Amino acid sequence: MAGALDGRVAVITGSAKGIGRMVARSFAGQGAKVVLADVDEARLKDTAGEIGAAALAVPTDVRSEDQVRALVARAAQHFGGIDVLVNDAGIVPHFQWGVPKWPRIRDMEQAFWERVQDVNLGGTFLCTKHALPHIERRGGHIVNLHGGGGQFAVAYVTTKEAIRVFSRYVADEEREAGVCVICVSPSGAIATEDAPEEARQRLPGPESLEQLFLQAAQAPMDLSGKTVRLVDGKLEVVP
Repeated sequence: MAGALDGRVAVITGSAKGIGRMVARSFAGQGAKVVLADVDEARLKDTAGEIGAAALAVPTDVRSEDQVRALVARAAQHFGGIDVLVNDAGIVPHFQWGVPKWPRIRDMEQAFWERVQDVNLGGTFLCTKHALPHIERRGGHIVNLHGGGGQFAVAYVTTKEAIRVFSRYVADEEREAGVCVICVSPSGAIATEDAPEEARQRLPGPESLEQLFLQAAQAPMDLSGKTVRLVDGKLEVVP
């Protein structure tokens, strides 16, 4: 039986574990060829092994333009093009898991602030920049990840709100090319495989977001530039 993403090629950053790993496995299960990108080479290899021939693993630090350029070039060469980019790579404050809170802004080292900005927002910029020429040829999709947060998460929330604005304006630039740029909102904390057992019992796992990402990768152009969540099995624009 044909899958919803048959014949499509998807580049997924942050795909060695967590949400990115779930997206890669889900997309492959729907017939897509998936290019996995992450700085964690060992786990990246494991994820690619789980998926099999439909996966290509490319160790990548999304902060490096040279590495991102090489990732995109290898993906296009190996699978013949790119239809979907999922920008999932990010530094996330897992306070719901009992992870120590980040410093207040008044106490935060500049290097820490810049690392969060460079990975979350800078990586989204670089991957979008280099994937766009390929996606434009096929009228594909770019899926970016929004996210909430609270006290002690200023560095993270700043990047996520910027990504939401970035998505809106890139969507305007790419509308005539038929590229749908969409921002997805998980609408709550997620406990990945690295979370303590207590957190995994209490919070939803990445699999709860499967339909959100699958539908975002097929979203109609009238949702381009919007931030969406999944409500009753359908994409709904976040006010």
